[in-house]
This record gives sequence, structure tokens and C-alpha cells, in this order.
Amino acid sequence: MSEIDEIVGEFLVESYENLDRYDEDLLALERAPSDGEVLGSIFRTIHTIKGTCGFFGFERLESVSHVAENLLGKLRDGELVVTNEIASALLATGDALRGMLGDIEATGQEGEADHAELVATLERLHAGESAVVAPPAAAPLADVTPVGTGTTADPVGDTEPPKRLGDLLVEQGVASADDVALALHAQELGDSRPLGEILMEQAKVPVGEVDQTLASQASARGLADSSIRVDVGLLDELMNLVGELVLARNQIVQLVTEDQDSSFASASQRLNLITTELQEGVMKTRMQPIGNVWNKLPRVVRDLSLSVGKQVDLVMEGQDTELDKTIIEAIKDPLTHLVRNAVDHGIETSEQRVAAGKSATGHLVLRAYHEGGQVNIEIADDGAGIDATKLKAKALEKGLISAQQAGAMSEREALQLIFGAGFSTAAKVTNVSGRGVGMDVVRTNIERIGGTVDVNTELGQGTTFKVKIPLTLAIIPALVVSSQGDRYAIPQLNLLELVRLEGEQARTGIELLHGAPVYRLRGRLLPIVRLDDELGHTRRDDARDVINIVVLQADGHQFGLVVDDITDTQEIVVKPLGGHLKDATLFAGATIMGDGRIALILDVLGIAQRARVVSEARERSASLTDRDEAVAANDARRTLLLVGVADRRAAVALSEVSRLETFDPATVEWASGKEVVQYRDEILPLVRLGDAIGVYGGGNGEGPLEVVVHEVAGRAVGIVVDAILDIVEQELHLDQGDGRPGLLGSAVIQERVTDVLDVAAIVATVDPARFASDTFLGA
Repeated sequence: MSEIDEIVGEFLVESYENLDRYDEDLLALERAPSDGEVLGSIFRTIHTIKGTCGFFGFERLESVSHVAENLLGKLRDGELVVTNEIASALLATGDALRGMLGDIEATGQEGEADHAELVATLERLHAGESAVVAPPAAAPLADVTPVGTGTTADPVGDTEPPKRLGDLLVEQGVASADDVALALHAQELGDSRPLGEILMEQAKVPVGEVDQTLASQASARGLADSSIRVDVGLLDELMNLVGELVLARNQIVQLVTEDQDSSFASASQRLNLITTELQEGVMKTRMQPIGNVWNKLPRVVRDLSLSVGKQVDLVMEGQDTELDKTIIEAIKDPLTHLVRNAVDHGIETSEQRVAAGKSATGHLVLRAYHEGGQVNIEIADDGAGIDATKLKAKALEKGLISAQQAGAMSEREALQLIFGAGFSTAAKVTNVSGRGVGMDVVRTNIERIGGTVDVNTELGQGTTFKVKIPLTLAIIPALVVSSQGDRYAIPQLNLLELVRLEGEQARTGIELLHGAPVYRLRGRLLPIVRLDDELGHTRRDDARDVINIVVLQADGHQFGLVVDDITDTQEIVVKPLGGHLKDATLFAGATIMGDGRIALILDVLGIAQRARVVSEARERSASLTDRDEAVAANDARRTLLLVGVADRRAAVALSEVSRLETFDPATVEWASGKEVVQYRDEILPLVRLGDAIGVYGGGNGEGPLEVVVHEVAGRAVGIVVDAILDIVEQELHLDQGDGRPGLLGSAVIQERVTDVLDVAAIVATVDPARFASDTFLGA
């Protein structure tokens, strides 16, 4: 169905509902002609239909409603008084409008019915003349029955209600009346299956015939029958009841694991299936397209671009992406602010864009899509980008960071400064920006609903803000963990992976760096937070045989949460905490587990802030001495990938390796004088390791290309080697050598002298401007 068809369908449903109320109001007005409120309701109904059908080009429908509106206008202004003649003419108008709406629904056209006599009667009554009007034909009961009362609605005059499946099958000669009667009798005796399923099992009707008949039965149902308006409060109450049902389901499922009764297990499985389907159905009733939030943004962009003297073209993709209504309301203001920020700060003026070789009109793209059980929203502009150097200078000026911190900040950390409270780069305060209030509120509001916001930028090319939010807040998947006998739930949105240390690794795996516990996860140092400590529990003996680490992400930083046990993953119903617990920053809510006990839901960001994981990551990087940096670099090089080039061996830190690939030499192409291959719908530049470090005489011959893929700044580069030899874990003692480009030095690995590669220098040969600033550690 096209977008215009959907809009026409909404118009028809709304018009049917209005005409149902229109008939009731006219009958009430006939009894109380002086009731101005009822008369106003009748006038608004006709006025709404007239205005909307004019937009769609339904001229005959518009002309009839226009004449009726003129008559109602005189009644509303007190120039005429309601009489039986006027009431009958207006009721006949309702029937005529309903008939044309039915024709539009059936054929897309207004039909051929002649309403000239009705129009003439309305015009005579409008002129104050008396007119004899035949009383309107008695409308079916459904025509004056409000939608949702349970009565089968028939919005199109005398059309009969849709026939039952059994009657249709008999009429089409697919089944005999006796077969249908026997199937209906089986239902009366307690068979809960649909009629078609019973007939198919008895081999009385082919499967395809039942499906076709059901489809024709559905198409015969009017639009007014297929939709219903429900109060949002009722939906919220229904959602709460489904949440309680999910809790009861969880309890019964847990009981089944303790009980060996097979019949109980079968009933439990059926309950589990029905509850899941009911939950999904109710969730869908609360889902709304994100376009409901976006529909006001074109006006915002237009007005703001005019006020700041810019030309901006707004493109919206994925408007049909659906979210829970509560999420929709929560992200409305943050999205509006991000859009305003892109127009005001991101996109340049037309003169600046032309001078930079761009089109005079800036482009702003809003994109939404589902991924991994959540919704991604991107706000991308093709403006000037964000200068990390200017951000650090502004933060220094405002005293938000120290000079030492600024010097140690990576570009990614510098970009996070825009989310700081009170931070603004605007040169002056206006009604749009400059007060330092906005981006910090955006992040706070998005994180409050369990989402994240990140920013990527490229100078001269533009900026993209990426917002990740959950589909719903009511029922979420979570990991259940325990600490000293108490259970806690961790939302899976924050979960990255699980790590289990056993035996000697459990006793020595967690080390101290500047007094802070860390774990070496694939060559990178992972800050460790102990849940016992954050909860104020007495620390138990650390000499454990097993340590469970839950790797989480908060505010763009990863950390490991040490827990006693990891139980399971399950869907939980989120219950808000009481007002007296609003300051408990470690918890985001509570839930009821399968055994009826309460489990608190951990606030991952709150734990990270309390443990100072987020802030300490920056402070620690700013306070590292040269010796500390050397130790950290040495540590990161313990896990190495050994490769061969010519007759030499080389090693690269495994943390620098994104993937290992093999390519057919025939797939290698040339672009801008460099070798490339098509890889994952992108162009992958290649650099020959031998050429990069000045070692020649090797080569892959006619065999496949062995490629080490390194990714940095959102772009991948492939390093071509002769062979991939091994992965080793070893302490390095580097000999700095003669400082040859592409090498950090040499070391003895597996009793052979091995070159240790400077990956940043090697990939910089592809595009020095983009890659030269990256370090060997990739920090």
C-alpha cells in the first residue's frame, strides 16, 4: 500500500466515525434545537470532511458537504432554526456522504450516484424556503453505532455484513453443508480450533481453498471494521497486566524445572507460548512510527535555516521504524535539539560552502533503522565537521580540563567534551545557542531511557550523531547475576561479553595498575569494578578458583564488573523504584523474579560513575608518565601475530588486527595509483608489507593474497604479507635499531630475530593525512 493510500484509508476511517456521531448529534439536536454545543459538533464534522476531501480531489463529495456546511453555518449563527425538514435533509446528507465514502473505499472513485436533488433541497433550506424532503432511509443499526461497541459495523449503506467462513465455503462448492455442520458441532463439543483447521484435518477442504476464502472474507470487511480507537491509558493498563502475566509465567516456568510432572510441563510450555504471543501483540499496539516525531522537524529546519541565513535540505529515511510510545515521547526533545544543533553549528552558510567547493545548499539526513533489538537513529550533516583542537582549547579556556589532560586526550575523548555541562563553542549567545545548555541534557535524557549517543566527525565533510535506544522500557531482556546471595539484573543493552577465569588464571589474571584493578582482555587493559565493593558488602577472600567478569559499556567506555555468579538471561518487567530511593544511583528499577523475590536492576552508567571508571579513564591517560606509557605499550605487545615477508619474520600486536582475510590476486584493482580490493561493499586499500618496510625479494607468486586487516578512524586498510605464521604471547624486549620507517624495533620471538611492526606508520602510507596520528596501541 502506497503512502497516499494509507492517508486515504485514515481519512475514510475518521469520516465513518464522525458520521456515526453526526447521526446521533442530529437526532439530539432535533429534540433540543437550541443546544449550541451539539450544533457545533455537527458543523465541525461536515467542515472536517469537506476540507479533507478537497485535499484529495473528491469534488462531488466536497460539493455536497459544502452546501450542508453553509446551511449549518446559518443554524449556528442563529439565522435559521432547526426544523424537521432541516433535520431530515441533513440526515439525508449523512447517508449520501456515507455512500460516496463507501464507493471510494471500494473503487477509489466517488461513484455515479446523483445528488442534485439533495443539493437543491439544501440550497432552498439555506435560502429560508420551505422544502418537502423525503425522510432518509432507515440506516442499518451499525451506521449509528459508535465504533468499538462490539456491533458489526457496516459503513456503506445497505451492504450486508461479511459472510462467515462456513457459508462462503458452501457457496463456492468447496465443502458441503453437512461437512461444515459437523465441524461446527465439534466446536460446540469443545474443539477450540478454527473451523478451517478442523475441515482441513478431516480432509474435507484443501488447504489452499481455505486460505483463499479467508483472504476474500478479510477483503470484504470495511475499513471501519478493521480499526478501532483505544484510549492510551487503557493500553498502558493492559501493558501492566501483560507484565504481571510475564512475571507469573516466569514463576511457573521455574516451578516446572523443579517438578517432573510431564502434564504440568506441557501446560507450562503452552502458557509460555501464549504469553509470549500476547506480549508481542500488546507491544505492537503501543508501537508508533518514529515519523510521528519527525513530522514537525521540516518546519523546525525551515524556520531555523531562515533565521540564521542558511540553505538546508532535509532528508528523512526510515520514518516507518516503530518504537514504544513512551520512548517516542522521551526522544522528541533530544532529537529536536540535535537537528537544531546541526543547522546552527554544523552546516555552513552558502558563501562558506561555495568557497569550500560544496553546493550552496547544506544536506541534513535523518535515518532510523532496527538493529540488534534496538533502534538506531542517525542525524548526519555535510557541514564543516567538529575540530577537536578547538574543542580542547575552549575546554581549557573554561577550566573544564587541565593542559596536561588536553595534551593526552585522543580525538574521540575530545569530541565527548561537547556533552559536558556548560560547554558551548558558540561565539555569542542567541536564541538558538551559546548558553552551554543542551548537549549534556540530550545525553542525560537518552541515557535515562537506557540509550546511548555518540558522535563521529570529519573536518570539512560533516558530523554524524548516532543515537541507540531500546524498543521499549516496559519489558526488557536482562542478564541475572548475584552478589553474596542477592540477585541483580543487568540490561542486555549494556552487555558486551562474559569472561570466566578459573584456577591459576583466576588468582593472577586481575592485576593492579596505579592501584586500580585491571584485566588484560585481548591485549587491552580493562578496568575492573567489584560489585561487592559498590554495594558496600564486606569483601570476601580474593583467592577464588573462579572469577566471573561481566564486560559492560557505559558512556563509550568498557569495564568489567566482577560478580559472584551468572544465573541466566530472561525477560524482566521493569518496576520503578519508590520516591524515597530516587537518589540510589546504582539502581535503575526493580523486577520480580520467577520465585517471587525482588531483584534490583543495576544502572550501568551509575555504577561506572560511582566507581569513577569514566572519569578515571581520562585522568589516568592524562597522568601517565613516560615510564608508565612504556610499561603500558610493552604490556599491549604481549599477544602478537607472527607473519612472514620475503625471508624475514615480523610481528604485529593482535589488538591492531581486526580480521585476517585471503583474496584472489585477480580481484586486485587500482585506484588513485594504489592497489585496492572490493571488500564488504567498500573499497579496501592495500599496502604491501615488504614495500612499506623496505624488504624485497618475496611475494605471493600466483597464490592467494594473505591480508591483515587493520581498522582505524572508521576505515579499514589491508596489509599484504607473504604468510601468516602463528599467534604468540610473550614479553618483549625491544631493540630500537636504526629507526627504519614502519618498524618499532626488533625482538627475539620463538628463538628468532623478529621485526616488530609500527602499524600506524605502515597504514599512513595509504593516506598520511588521515592515518598519521594513530599510534601503535590504537588508543
